[in-house]
Amino acid sequence: MKIAIMQPYFFPYIGYFQLMAVVDTFVVYDNIKYTKKGWINRNRMLSNGQDATFSLPLKKASDSLCIVDRELSPEFDKQKLLNQIRGAYAKAPYFQDIFPHIETIVNYPAGNLFDYLYHSIRKIAALLELKTKFVISSSLPVDSTLKGQDKVLSICRALDAQSYINAIGGRELYSKEDFSQQGISLSFIQSDAFEYPQFGSSFVPWLSILDVLMFNSLDAVCHRIRHNYSLV
Repeated sequence: MKIAIMQPYFFPYIGYFQLMAVVDTFVVYDNIKYTKKGWINRNRMLSNGQDATFSLPLKKASDSLCIVDRELSPEFDKQKLLNQIRGAYAKAPYFQDIFPHIETIVNYPAGNLFDYLYHSIRKIAALLELKTKFVISSSLPVDSTLKGQDKVLSICRALDAQSYINAIGGRELYSKEDFSQQGISLSFIQSDAFEYPQFGSSFVPWLSILDVLMFNSLDAVCHRIRHNYSLV
């Protein structure tokens, strides 16, 4: 079995779904600390030819809480967020096809941050016709005090995984030798460069999956997710 483990993110970039596509089981962390400087509840989209941040407002809480213990702000204006997305992409070639799916995701009536993000990830995965199995990390018999590589190895053992695949950004965090000693292969996924027309302006990279879906046909995105990467 091949597995990957990731935090949940709000409309993450295309590489997140490429990682999902290459494994049998995708573990989503719910019981790790929320980091406000990260990208868990925010991302970037194209606005007037530049990247612009969009985010989910959270209820004020301790910085030590896990993702699953954080709540969306009761003042979260879903229509305002949808208007922001509409304003950015209404003239994009695939807006009419994609926006109804985005409306369904944004309007999901969950107050818990993890529940909201988990639903959004699964809905995008379904749109992309990904058949990967999802597992929530807290459902596994893993020592919650473990950190980093030790925690990942413990999750791999709990799922009887033979292969662990990580995003390329974690290359310095894990040792292939340590994984091999546990009978597990370790690989990293490297997405191929991907540029596409964005309203005729200079290409702005590393935006949310929203941007990819608005400017490329669903068939083209599904093909790229499954084929345009390498494992190292």
